[in-house]
Amino acid sequence: MSGASLPAGATATAAPSAQRKIGSIKRERRWALIGAYVALAVFVLFFLVPPFHMLMTSLKSSAEIADLSGNPWIVSAPTLENYRELLTQGNYVLHFRNSVIVTLAVVAITMVISTLAAFSLARMRFWGSATLATGVFLTYLVPETLLFIPLFQIIGGLGLYNNLLAMILIYPTLTVPFCTWIMIGYFSSIPKELDEAALIDGANHFQMLWKIFIPVALPGILAATIFAFTVSWAQFLYPMAFLVSSDQMVLTVGIVSDLIRGDTFAWGKIMAGALMAAAPPLLVYAFLMDYYIAGLTAGATKG
Repeated sequence: MSGASLPAGATATAAPSAQRKIGSIKRERRWALIGAYVALAVFVLFFLVPPFHMLMTSLKSSAEIADLSGNPWIVSAPTLENYRELLTQGNYVLHFRNSVIVTLAVVAITMVISTLAAFSLARMRFWGSATLATGVFLTYLVPETLLFIPLFQIIGGLGLYNNLLAMILIYPTLTVPFCTWIMIGYFSSIPKELDEAALIDGANHFQMLWKIFIPVALPGILAATIFAFTVSWAQFLYPMAFLVSSDQMVLTVGIVSDLIRGDTFAWGKIMAGALMAAAPPLLVYAFLMDYYIAGLTAGATKG
């Protein structure tokens, strides 16, 4: 009969089988979790070794650093003398100020250009807009090592060699394409009904951008801002090529040029200076990492 029930023995056999299957799945998940944590621990250890070594070196005196018989991972007599000398002597504070000026200016220029460009390419559809959007991103893929020679001629022709203004003009060539691409993806994900409602209410395109798109796409804008800040703060090649006097140098070049004299390396000060220079990006990422990941994800998948 179709309504006949299964024998009691068959039911009793099926129950332990299901339990074994569930237990097997739990064991597999547990081992996968253990493997993930082990891999993560190795990854963290691998990438924390250099900063830890830098910190230990920055707390050593020059004599202790020169003593090769000592343990490089242990500080016998910790001192903050390297930090004190950097902040009170030399041009480290000036280099830090120059980096702040250049970075803030580049971030402001980048965000204005990128926001307007992304809004135009994502929402104001016109002939060739999709091709132009792809072309904007492809310019980011051109290595900067191929560009600094023609840029050197341009900067020299403008009379901006050894001038911070040259960095403010050059850095956006690295930041604008990628930031525009991120925000194109975010703007494209915003429902078009918002555009239509705003147009019906009499808003122009600038009002739509300011009152609708910027508030809604704030995570993407913050992601682009963090990227522009990081690139501007950590750039090394262009300052090395275009800045020669210490009073015009930014941190990345100033640390190398002022603390390395011939074959003499002030390792304690170099490490201390590098750690202090790394602090601003570290703080930015620590507080805004979630927005940065969300913005990159949307920029890569939308549009």
